Amino acid sequence: MKVAVVGATGLVGTRMLQVLEERQFPVTELIPVASEKSKGRKVSFMGKEWVVVTSEEALAAKPSLAIFSAGGEASHQLAPRFAEIGCKVVDNSSYWRMDPTKKLVVPEINGDVLEDSDMIIANPNCSTIQMVLPLAPIHKALTIKRIVVSTYQSVTGTGYKAIHQMEAERAGAKWGEYPAVYPCPIDQNILPHIDSFLENGYTKEEMKMVNETKKILRDDSIAVTATTVRVPVQGGHSESINVEVEKPFEIDQVREIMGSISGVTVQDDPANNVYPMPLYAWGKDDVFVGRIRRDFTVKNGFNFWCVSDNIRKGAATNAVQIACLLLEKGYLK
Repeated sequence: MKVAVVGATGLVGTRMLQVLEERQFPVTELIPVASEKSKGRKVSFMGKEWVVVTSEEALAAKPSLAIFSAGGEASHQLAPRFAEIGCKVVDNSSYWRMDPTKKLVVPEINGDVLEDSDMIIANPNCSTIQMVLPLAPIHKALTIKRIVVSTYQSVTGTGYKAIHQMEAERAGAKWGEYPAVYPCPIDQNILPHIDSFLENGYTKEEMKMVNETKKILRDDSIAVTATTVRVPVQGGHSESINVEVEKPFEIDQVREIMGSISGVTVQDDPANNVYPMPLYAWGKDDVFVGRIRRDFTVKNGFNFWCVSDNIRKGAATNAVQIACLLLEKGYLK
């Protein structure tokens, strides 16, 4: 099977190659795609070196599958062109997520929505994925009314340039002496600002979590509000989540329900300092939950802490899982 990875030299793209290899996806020919300036570079995959090509060269090669991680504009321009030649596209950008004609998929939750006619499938936002995975079985069992989430998001979510900015600051460089992707220093700092601000005072990242959650859980009645924050961490994203549900529950029941879905690991023994931390989630595919406790201010509410590697389950792994599901269903030829 010919497989194109669009954005193959980026942080997420390189992880996509790693996950494809780990999961032994049946790639007979890899087509690594990047911008014109990266043409001719080489990437390693399955013990071989593969030459990076342009999007036009990739289209001419007629792949069966293209996994995109090259930004919204590239997805807007190129995904339909790949789809037109019969290539299934799994897109990691935000461009197609809320398009009513496109599926937004976390395989463990709503993989059943995929059909053979789906040519462009959207990969959700990294912060949304790690929140909805443990909450999907909660919604099924207890019916979620409201979610309040505050995120603590790693610089890896912005890519290599953000890591380089933080490293330069930690090395003692002064503001203005190095290329910066954030509007302020990030080392020794916290930025309550991810993506651009909207007229309602929220950022695009915050509204992604609101809208994508409803679409993935297939319930527009769930009230969601979010505050997304960038922190000087290179590991995964962390989230503090407050949930109000319709039905009464016991806290042990919540732990059991969350742990029942594939891909979620419960780490909840605070008396022995056992709780999820981004340092230890890094490099793993699971979503880790802990600090599960009742919210005594409402009738049926609870709080929990949630951590995941945003580059793996939040991006590359989820995209490859979608591809594996397409293969399993016989939709990839």
